[in-house]
Amino acid sequence: MDIRKTLLWVVFSVSGIMLFNNYQISNGQNPLPLFAPPQATNSNASSTTKQETATINIASVPQAIDQKAKVSDAPANAVEKTQPIPTKTLILKNALLEVEISNKGGTITRAVLKKHTENQQPVVLFNMEKQSIYIARSGLTAVGLELPNHNDTFTDKVVLNEKQIIFSATKNGVTFEKKYTLEADSYVIKVENKIINQSANSLSPFIYAELVKDGNVVVESQFYSTFTGPAIYTDKEKYKEVDFSDIEKKKVKLPQPQESGESGWIAMVQHYFATAWIPNPESNREVYFDKLDNNLYRVGVKSAIAPIASGASITQESKLFVGPEEDALLQEVAPGFDLIKDYGYLTIIAKPLFWVLTQIHQVVQNWGWAIIILTIFIKIIFFPLSAASYKSMARMKEVQPRLVQMKEQYKNDPQKLNQAMMTMYKQEKINPLGGCLPVLIQIPVFISLYWVLLLSVEMRGAPWLGWIHDLSKPDTLLSDLVGLSIPIGILPIIMAVSMFIQTKLNPTPPDPIQAKVMLYMPLAFSLMFFFFPSGLVLYYIVNNVLSIGQQWQINKMFGVKNS
Repeated sequence: MDIRKTLLWVVFSVSGIMLFNNYQISNGQNPLPLFAPPQATNSNASSTTKQETATINIASVPQAIDQKAKVSDAPANAVEKTQPIPTKTLILKNALLEVEISNKGGTITRAVLKKHTENQQPVVLFNMEKQSIYIARSGLTAVGLELPNHNDTFTDKVVLNEKQIIFSATKNGVTFEKKYTLEADSYVIKVENKIINQSANSLSPFIYAELVKDGNVVVESQFYSTFTGPAIYTDKEKYKEVDFSDIEKKKVKLPQPQESGESGWIAMVQHYFATAWIPNPESNREVYFDKLDNNLYRVGVKSAIAPIASGASITQESKLFVGPEEDALLQEVAPGFDLIKDYGYLTIIAKPLFWVLTQIHQVVQNWGWAIIILTIFIKIIFFPLSAASYKSMARMKEVQPRLVQMKEQYKNDPQKLNQAMMTMYKQEKINPLGGCLPVLIQIPVFISLYWVLLLSVEMRGAPWLGWIHDLSKPDTLLSDLVGLSIPIGILPIIMAVSMFIQTKLNPTPPDPIQAKVMLYMPLAFSLMFFFFPSGLVLYYIVNNVLSIGQQWQINKMFGVKNS
């Protein structure tokens, strides 16, 4: 059996899958699961000017919650029965976050992350613009009774020096008061919901909270993708991501209703950033999904409130997270919230790798050097496996001339050729899979590190040295110098050179066509790596350089010529 031919077919197969995956993305389809803890991303960077704000009225967003569900929802249209209140926007802000809240429903219509930029503009999550809708809203509902909801205009009051806003609305003898509080240096908005029953009857209402977003997905690269869309977490069913296309086709399997005391939350996830409602766990809850309009979707959670007697009131707290997917932040928000940074099936490997990376960063204070040191550390751990692989390849290179002779001698008899090859392998004590199996064992670790570097918001804006100012962006030094629109940088070229040297150190395939393919493969991969984040390319360069050093030394030990 010729293991090199098998590996070549594997390379061609993977390349074909990648091409089909890129075709899927470019045509607006879902990427293959192998290449993504889902789809591509949208950082929603936008100017903070308000001239672009669309004329879309929040009240016009359709209501589509199934009235037959166990927990009913707000009515489709809310009728004002008092003097209309002018619509306006109020602002909560701290050093990290600036949030705009409309008195129309107390809906959050804009959120700016002050510490994160894209194209020299602050990253915007929530927004109501011409081509984009992304909002957070909440309200009250009850069976057979219209209560204050996101269609109503609330009165408002700003307190605590722009750190707290109180909205209030009354309908059918029921007052709904929402108090938003944004503390210093926090991405979490605390929401205190107070329901006052001034009607003559007992009241059993529900509080709903939902995230509404368009289905727009921005493809950052044709060579990799990350997830954009709703996500939910429950104690019973854990973390789950939902594609907009599944909501469109009504293929979403809803989680089981949550009982009082169980943790859970709903979120909208995109590359590096997320928003999420974390309801009070001391209530029975249900999650729902809907398509509201063309290219407009929502995920929501409905919480049952204990009966409120006439003249009584009840207060319930919830939280709204709006921020980056930083591990240290996510772990403090809610149980299971760190799963938003989704490494998929490799989480069990990726999380420890990221923890080690952060420990190294605390010492060196530079993510680029932390990547290099971690790669060296992993290479040392796997040295015995790598050495076994390189020894096998060195032996294969040693017997390469004999393999060429056999192929010529038995070129018309494949069966005798395989028998002669296996006899030689046995005599020389060579395992033709010996160079492959140790590599396969290491693959999950290296794929995990790939996703760690791709998904970590900590890499955004993080410099390494010289011309690398952002490890989350491609190296564009050469293209910037000559004014090209496609990224061409130094790191991918170094990557191609290292792959070429590795190829020359490995045994040359007897088949001339295979040999040429293996020789030109580094060029093909370098073209792909031009579009990869600098941090990823740096990781592969370090890994290749260390592999070259190991292979060179082992070839020398076995007296194999390093060509």
